[in-house]
Amino acid sequence: MVILTLLDPQHRTPIKQWQFDHEPLLRVGRAPGNHIVLEDLLVSRFHLELRRVDLPASSSPIQAGWHLVNHSANGTFVNGYLMSQGMILEDSLIQLARGGPLLQFQILLHPQPGLNPSSLSEPSLSEPSLAGQHPPSPELVQSAASFPVQPKPTCAHEGNAPGNLFCIHCGQPVKIQQTIRHYQVLRILGRGGMGTTYLVWNPSIATPAGQMQSGLQVLKEMNTDMALIPKAQELFEREASTLKSLNHAGIPRFYDFFIEGGKKYLVMELVHGKDMEKWVRSQGPVSQEQAITWMIQTCKVLEYLHNREVPIIHRDIKPGNLLVENRSNRVIVLDFGAVKAVGMPSRTRIGAEGYSAPEQTQGRPTTQSDLYAIGPSLIYLLTADSPVRYYKKRHLGYGFDLEKLTVASPALQKVIERVTAYRPGDRYQTAGELAHALEKCLYSPF
Repeated sequence: MVILTLLDPQHRTPIKQWQFDHEPLLRVGRAPGNHIVLEDLLVSRFHLELRRVDLPASSSPIQAGWHLVNHSANGTFVNGYLMSQGMILEDSLIQLARGGPLLQFQILLHPQPGLNPSSLSEPSLSEPSLAGQHPPSPELVQSAASFPVQPKPTCAHEGNAPGNLFCIHCGQPVKIQQTIRHYQVLRILGRGGMGTTYLVWNPSIATPAGQMQSGLQVLKEMNTDMALIPKAQELFEREASTLKSLNHAGIPRFYDFFIEGGKKYLVMELVHGKDMEKWVRSQGPVSQEQAITWMIQTCKVLEYLHNREVPIIHRDIKPGNLLVENRSNRVIVLDFGAVKAVGMPSRTRIGAEGYSAPEQTQGRPTTQSDLYAIGPSLIYLLTADSPVRYYKKRHLGYGFDLEKLTVASPALQKVIERVTAYRPGDRYQTAGELAHALEKCLYSPF
């Protein structure tokens, strides 16, 4: 008998369980007709199969092992190691694709005649055996010689395509540029005035269940020249402390902050996606419906920030800091290096040209300053032009000339005009109020 349990990827708690008593062959995949159907885009239609292999009674305390065959280009990982095919003789963790669903595989032990039942123990869901901790006995390996157990790989990484981050054979990083503490740097993601951002591999993240999992993360390193500036150090540390205190689906998770070799480092969640600025540069303007939908999601994050016990002003809302996640199309707000708590004195003028509210450029930001940035962000998404091109002198001062914004409906033009009013008191006062106004534009005739 075998039991397969789908586990929550973060907490390793059971989500769904399947029990098979006599099936000689089990198929797992996304397509209907598999014994286990997992509706995840990382899972192939026919991802893997498990075939029962009877073991000789004279040499084995269990009646059968299971031969795993991977059929997916995304790969299958057993106890953290890539396996194309091999024998499973004990409880294991099976992951369908890196970052994909995690299955706890349990073999319920049935003693062979003549064996002492007390020598066998029932497997525990909370304490699965891991590769290297409880290796199978030599007798078991010998009895299944035609299906060798996958060893811990010692791989030369041959035959990988030039752009591969992970080896197609062993699943480990192909090239490590450098190691910072235990974080293995795979690639530079970007360089900015404040710091350099790396894609890193963390090989040992402890989970609440005491198990180990591996993961891609983002490591932000403060530039050496900026570390000499007290204000820059303050902003970098503020970003770390702010992220640590936040818990929202639209904000990257905080993992670590440390000082190594005199440099400050921030570790946070890797979100697979593309920021809106890059999106528009590569694909052109988006539809009004899409632009509004993204800005409503942005408002939800701002609502969370502004409604905290001590409200937080982001101060750098712009398309380049709004990432669209690949799989969910959800908006993630990035770059909390400019955040400021309401009530704190501000002597630093921070903001992007075209997106900063007048009072913010004067060093007096409010929560309505974040809302102001939604207006020019909409202009950019709809036109692929810098909002500065629409900023003109008007009869009551300066503002956005929306008569030329023909791609926006009259209703949306009114929302943009109000949210970018010169005085904060003339704008929408809360992110929730602005989100509600934007929702109405979705159903207004063009």
